[in-house]
Amino acid sequence: MAYLVLIGTRKGLFTATSDDREQWVLKGPHGLDPDGYTAVSEIYATAADPATGRILVAADSPHFGPSVWRSDDLGATWHEPDAAPMAFPQDLPYRPLDFSETAGIDQPDADQSNTVKRVWQLAFGPQEGRVWAGVEPTSLWRSDDGGRTFTFNRSLWDHPQHTTWASGGGGAAVHTIVTDDDDPAHVMIAMSSGGIYETRDDGDTWEGVTKGITVDYGPDPEPESGHCIHKVARTADGTWIAQSHGPVWRTDEPGSGWTNVSATLPSEFGFAVVAHPTEAGTAMVWPVQAAMDRFPPGHRIAAWRTTDHGDTWHEWSTGLPAEPYFANVMRDGACTDGAPDPGWYFGTRCGDVWAAGDADATWHLVAAHLPDVLCVRAIETR
Repeated sequence: MAYLVLIGTRKGLFTATSDDREQWVLKGPHGLDPDGYTAVSEIYATAADPATGRILVAADSPHFGPSVWRSDDLGATWHEPDAAPMAFPQDLPYRPLDFSETAGIDQPDADQSNTVKRVWQLAFGPQEGRVWAGVEPTSLWRSDDGGRTFTFNRSLWDHPQHTTWASGGGGAAVHTIVTDDDDPAHVMIAMSSGGIYETRDDGDTWEGVTKGITVDYGPDPEPESGHCIHKVARTADGTWIAQSHGPVWRTDEPGSGWTNVSATLPSEFGFAVVAHPTEAGTAMVWPVQAAMDRFPPGHRIAAWRTTDHGDTWHEWSTGLPAEPYFANVMRDGACTDGAPDPGWYFGTRCGDVWAAGDADATWHLVAAHLPDVLCVRAIETR
C-alpha cells in the first residue's frame, strides 16, 4: 500500500508519501502556480477524494487572495479556475465579519461589499462532482463540477439565528462540514462562533442542533445558538462527537440533544476530533489545557481514544515525545486515511506531523519543524 499526506501550513503546502506509514518522503513547499507565489500561501483547507483521486487545496495567497486549486495526479500538477471560484452576489447586503461590533444588527452600507476572506473547509460529497466549502465570513458554498466553481448557499446566510453568530478566536467561518454517504441530502456543519446546523434537503433549509450543549462564556448557559464549536465528527455507526470550547459532547440524534462525555479526559478543552472510518464508537481527540496558554495537559502531546462512544477515553501516545511539548493540534490538524487498517495523523503548531497505523498503535514522525500546521488530510493511493 501507499499513502499520501497533505499538510497545509502558514507558509504553503507540503506533501509526504510512504509505503508503510513509518518512513516518509517529504516534499514542499509546493508552488501551485507557475511563478511559485502560492508556495508561501496560508493553506487552511485541503480535501482528497479517494474515489477519483482529485485533490483540492484552498490557498490564501498574499498577492492574489483566496482560491481553490485542484490536482488529478496526486499533486504532480495543479490547476486554478480561470475566474474566482467564489464571489458573493452583488445585491447581497453587507454583513460585518463580527456581529459583536454592531450589537447583532445588520448595517448595510452601499460603499461596502461582502468578500471571501478565506476558505476554511473543503469536503467531497457522495454525489458525483459535489464539493462543499466553508468560508469566512460565515457562509457555505456548493460545487457540482468537482471544485471548479461554487454556488453561494443563501438559505444558511439568511437563517434567522445569524445575528447570534460571531467571530471566534480564529475567525467567523463555517469550519466543519460532514457529509453522509447513506443520505446524500444530509449535511452537518459547525461554525465559530455560531453552533451546529444540519440540512436534510441538500441545503435548502437548515436547523440548529445544539440542544443540551452548555457554555460558560455567556449570560445564557444553554443558548439556542451562538455556541463556539471547534469540530464535529461522525462515527462509523452514526454517533456524533463534538469538541466544543468546553466539553466533548455525544449524540445519536443531533436534534434530540447532546451529552457531556468528557469525564475521563485530562481536559475538556480541545480543538480536533476524528472518527474511525469503520469501527463503531471509535474516535480520537487531542486535549488542550483550557488556560490561555493552550498547551497540552502536563506539557505532553498525546492523543486520547474512545472505543465506546466517549463513555471512556484512554491515552494513545506510544512513540510520542515524553519531554515537555508546548504546541497543540488545531481543529483541522488531524485525520485518518480511510484505509481498511486506517492510519491516524496529526500536525502541531510547532510544525511536527505524526502518523500511526490503527493496528500498530505507535506514532511515527512524518515531518518536523515545518511552519505552523493548519490542516492535515491523508488518503491511501493504491
